[in-house]
Amino acid sequence: MFEKIILPVIVFIALGIATGTLLAVATKVFAVKKNEKAERINECLPGANCGGCGFSGCAALAEAISAGEAKVTQCTVGGAEVAAKIAEIMGVEAASAVRMRAQVMCSGTHELAKKKYVYEGVADCVAAAKIGGGNKLCPNGCVGLGTCVAACPFDAITVEDGVAVVDYTKCKGCGVCANVCPKGIIKLIPFDSKHWVGCMSDNVGKITRQVCDVGCIACKICEKNCPTGAITVDNCMAHIDYSKCTGCDICVDKCPRHIIWSGEVQGKLGLVIKRVGNTDK
Repeated sequence: MFEKIILPVIVFIALGIATGTLLAVATKVFAVKKNEKAERINECLPGANCGGCGFSGCAALAEAISAGEAKVTQCTVGGAEVAAKIAEIMGVEAASAVRMRAQVMCSGTHELAKKKYVYEGVADCVAAAKIGGGNKLCPNGCVGLGTCVAACPFDAITVEDGVAVVDYTKCKGCGVCANVCPKGIIKLIPFDSKHWVGCMSDNVGKITRQVCDVGCIACKICEKNCPTGAITVDNCMAHIDYSKCTGCDICVDKCPRHIIWSGEVQGKLGLVIKRVGNTDK
């Protein structure tokens, strides 16, 4: 009776105890050490996993920050508040984080930018750009097929009249749109910037006039009239140094092509996703 019933039970219990002991030992031996600091940082991050920070997601960024391989201000989506929390965890001073926004540096709408062919392929800017750089004669013009729209994790971009436009109320400045744009015409600028140049043509003025009715012709009038030296024209492109720009509007008034846009005018009109300005040619 003992050998048939009790002994097997004892053996079974002994095997269970041995297996449990081995598993407990293996758990300790092969356990992956948790990075508690990284976990705390990850809890502060917004969880958007947009990749705008340059890492695959928030968890990867948290690991990098905890290891000193990324800045505490690297999450542009979280902004200054998140940066301050992370800085406290890391035991460092929170550097001032400048909120950024995406800005499409092109004004070549269907009516203003001349075309070289009718594109009827896949609705993707990257695919279209491989066919002669897109259907616009301007090599730096917005393709307008919405690759940035599809990539934006915050639904902050739409395409209107052949050009991508940004809704600042939704934009988090993650930079995903800038990374996917095949023309490289989406830039991150300080969120409170009043002005921007709505053109990135690197052609001489004569050629730009032939391909677009509003393209920058590199006349340097803006550069010559800017009282703070905030605008320079290099390689036929006008650039604004936002650390010097005071928003005086002189460049807006002087530009003969009316290609320098004013965000303040936008705000007054309540058109947060529209480009505005004097459209006289």
